[in-house]
Amino acid sequence: MPIAQKTLSTSKAFTRLSMLIAGAGLAAAAWAAEPAPKDTTAANPLGGKASPAAASKAAPGQPRQITWEELVPKDWDPAKEFNGMDLSALDDGDPRANELLMKMQEVSNNAPTNPAMNGAEIKIPGFIVPLEEAKGEVTEFLLVPYFGACIHTPPPPANQILHVVPQKGAKFRAMDTVWVTGKLQTLRNDSMMGVSGYHVSAATVTKYTGGSK
Repeated sequence: MPIAQKTLSTSKAFTRLSMLIAGAGLAAAAWAAEPAPKDTTAANPLGGKASPAAASKAAPGQPRQITWEELVPKDWDPAKEFNGMDLSALDDGDPRANELLMKMQEVSNNAPTNPAMNGAEIKIPGFIVPLEEAKGEVTEFLLVPYFGACIHTPPPPANQILHVVPQKGAKFRAMDTVWVTGKLQTLRNDSMMGVSGYHVSAATVTKYTGGSK
């Protein structure tokens, strides 16, 4: 393998591992292709972490505002299988580079969901990745926590992707920032844009304007 190709393979491996770690809330959004809006980034999807009390309470009959971190099981460590691995030690033509990338993809696609979130009525901000459109409206999409995910950069782990089907078509475009409210289910879905670990039957999809409103 030429040096340039080797560097590309190991670089991809480093990038994928960084994304897996970030999916567990251990890194910021430095990997986004472009800067995310100040109020919603992978590190601060709610424009700064809400206090535990504020994040856990909701008015009777109202959806609970959640953070992306709550979707990840606290005991999940995507990097543990790769601890101590020195990617720079891979020789030219070493098939382990591609094997490693495949392993990282497998870990990402099978990232565990948080069973405590199943059935919860939630409200969460994120970025739209359209899957289906009709008459100028998005009728099915993925919701992701940072700008560029699934489009400009590889998909985040499955537990950081929501498959959303709104009750009514939403007039938004790719990478628009929105609030999604509805019932959250721990239900896997495979799409050409990424594997999602959650499904939301969205009662509303509204423009994100910052804060919790």
